[in-house]
Amino acid sequence: MASSDEYKRQIMQDLEGGDSETLPDASSNDDYQNFDDFAQRSSRTERHQLFSQSLSPDRVPASQMEPELQKAIAQIKPNQRDDVAKEFLSHLKKRGLYVRALESQLSLSTHNPKRMSADDVSKLAGFTYHNHPDVFHEVLADQPALVKFLSNPLIGAAFGAIAAKWLGGRK
Repeated sequence: MASSDEYKRQIMQDLEGGDSETLPDASSNDDYQNFDDFAQRSSRTERHQLFSQSLSPDRVPASQMEPELQKAIAQIKPNQRDDVAKEFLSHLKKRGLYVRALESQLSLSTHNPKRMSADDVSKLAGFTYHNHPDVFHEVLADQPALVKFLSNPLIGAAFGAIAAKWLGGRK
């Protein structure tokens, strides 16, 4: 795994080089004005690919992602937090993981997504990010509100590099 400094250098080289690639199914020729605009107008496929490319344990270690997830989950609305928890649990259940086992393993206060605290959802998100990144990306593609509250510079740099490539390729 590359060090944080090596990763930052690579992102800067990518940005300087002006490499471009496009996301599939780019449905509009208009550039997105901000993250909310992207979350509303982009396709699920676009969001999934962006999150898969930029938010993975090999690019952003769990030790950096988990504190960011805690802050982000604390900032989303309670009904959105419920939806995020429900999505994580639903996807993990399809993988054969039992909700009550996760409750015990992660020391959650409850297995009911509507009653989970921000700390519970953070634990669930961190577990999923580290152990099932593909599920993590699925949930973010369906619940992009969480992403706009991630602030780690490494995460921002990853999004910036991909967005620059994507927007550059769309013109």
